[in-house]
Amino acid sequence: MASSEKSTSKGQAWFCTTGLPSDIEIEVDDMTFHLHKFPLMSKSRKLHRLITEQESRSFSSVNPQTSMALTVVVAESDNKGKGHEIEDEDEEEDEQEIEENSFPHIKLEDFPGSSESFEMVAKFCYGVKMDLSASSVVPLRCAAEHLEMTEEYSPDNLISKTERFLSHSVYKSLRESIKALQACDSVSPLAESLGITEQCIESIVSRASSADPSLFGWPVNDGGGGGGEGDITVADLSVIPGGGASKSTRKKQNTEVWFEDLAQLSLPIFRTVILSMRSEDLSSDIIESCLICYAKKHIPGILRSNRKPPLSSSENEQREILETITSNLPLDKSSISATTRFLFGLLRTSIILNASETCRDLLERKIGSQLERATLDDLLVPSYSYLNETLYDVDLVERILSHFLDSLEQSNTALVEADGDRSPSLMLVGKLIDGFLAEIASDANLKSEKFYNLAISLPDQARLYDDGLYRAVDVYLKAHPWVTEGEKEKICGVMDCQKLTLEACTHAAQNERLPLRTVVQVLFFEQLQLRHAIAGTLLAAQSPSPSQSTEPRPSEIRNLTIAEVVNGRGGEEVEGGKWKKTVRENQVLRLDMDTMRTRVHRLERECSNMKKVIAKIDKVGSPAATTGSDRPRSWSITKKFGCKFKTQVCDSQEATVVDHRSRRV
Repeated sequence: MASSEKSTSKGQAWFCTTGLPSDIEIEVDDMTFHLHKFPLMSKSRKLHRLITEQESRSFSSVNPQTSMALTVVVAESDNKGKGHEIEDEDEEEDEQEIEENSFPHIKLEDFPGSSESFEMVAKFCYGVKMDLSASSVVPLRCAAEHLEMTEEYSPDNLISKTERFLSHSVYKSLRESIKALQACDSVSPLAESLGITEQCIESIVSRASSADPSLFGWPVNDGGGGGGEGDITVADLSVIPGGGASKSTRKKQNTEVWFEDLAQLSLPIFRTVILSMRSEDLSSDIIESCLICYAKKHIPGILRSNRKPPLSSSENEQREILETITSNLPLDKSSISATTRFLFGLLRTSIILNASETCRDLLERKIGSQLERATLDDLLVPSYSYLNETLYDVDLVERILSHFLDSLEQSNTALVEADGDRSPSLMLVGKLIDGFLAEIASDANLKSEKFYNLAISLPDQARLYDDGLYRAVDVYLKAHPWVTEGEKEKICGVMDCQKLTLEACTHAAQNERLPLRTVVQVLFFEQLQLRHAIAGTLLAAQSPSPSQSTEPRPSEIRNLTIAEVVNGRGGEEVEGGKWKKTVRENQVLRLDMDTMRTRVHRLERECSNMKKVIAKIDKVGSPAATTGSDRPRSWSITKKFGCKFKTQVCDSQEATVVDHRSRRV
């Protein structure tokens, strides 16, 4: 037939308008094709056999006086052909009716690729030009196999042409292989038996291994051209890769990420691809990128910014996808910064979908291995169980933190190295946990025991300063005014008063919510910090210049008083400008120390009055009770308040720097 022949579709019928009446009907699914025997029989051994059998049966069973030509149904004989009753009165009319209905009618059951594939087969048989793509060539190759369109039967047949297209234009391109693999889903059994599925997966894995895993959302070089036509020309089949798409469309497709195409696959095929990637030891970042993209496509709510409806709405399907993705996640730390937020989204979804314990445990361990990359918003996972009274799931954060500490210990990056350096990841997590504590502290249902356990779960090296922890404690005491003094002291015990900055100490000293013991400890260490600051300033002021050959004795520095520094002693040993700056700094420190002494003395008087009241109530005539007010201002509060440090309260009348080792003034 000439290539100028046209085809038309009317309702559920397809006609080839060649100018000649059709002599055969082929029914595929709900479409009936009105065709001609010769083009079909010249290319397909199976159609030739079926048509021949049909004609032989028709001629042997037809009785012009009683019935019309039989209609044969291929692969299923339940097509109830009803012969029209022929009236003996009008033989001419009967013969005309038989002639009109005598051409064969063949029904192809379970045809691979449905009626669309058979339409392409029909066009090929008639020599009509058509466009091929990675999506259409797979069902067409299966249809050619089903119809036995081999080279042995007819040269340059459809099987060889589709095989050449697959080899030259599909298997050499990563994205085209993915599209072809997606098309294999509709013809899965036959595509697998022909090896198309396996070759597509091999192409994807081999070409994905050359991708750059350092970028999330990298465009990938498609390798072998993604559109090369090989030796199939427009003259023989008019094969146009990509279905004849315009240049703008192709450019847009080339900029898309190939793993977004991979997310279009069905779950069984996608699982097979991931398992093949893992067996070939592909980069864990590539595997994670594919899993992340697939989860975003099919599971709603993983990222709070993603509000698109999922492709699969069934809860069971979403749970199956979630558990498949989780089980294939690499356990080592990812180099993709976006993975941590994605993992928290998976974890929230697994709780909502009631996924298996194994699934949730894997996610918690994976998050724990890279907890330093998380944000406070990630940790705020709502309590979905009615068993939890708190707004956020504190137990979950405790488990994740435990996994982080275990991974940190196993990786031998240690809490503190031999040279005294701190672990950066540990300090980041310490800051993160302090922020989480401050966030949950306002929850009225949060028990003090749970707050305490989470606060002390981190080692001391995780915090350079305890200001964040103090803020969390202050918020908790403000939101829980009903806690007892014992609980207050226990909660405040999570802080190290030595690691509070001067600003935090100043706030804590005036904080009425803190227990008295904590306030006294804060004041002591605040005074201690001021003394160290003054001593450091004096040491810097007394250090000789490089041109000087003599150094001041340490005893001279220790015995200098603030008054002597202010009056100018030692000014001969420093430059004039530096000395004036040092004097100004010491004056400021002197005022701060005077303020500190005043507060300490006030607290000492309050403590003395409290002892007197307690003694009167108990009616104990202790000598200590009657002479407590006569004690000197350097009275130690260690015995009463449990402070493990000996306090050395500065005398407000004498501004002297004290050496703690020699205790000389």
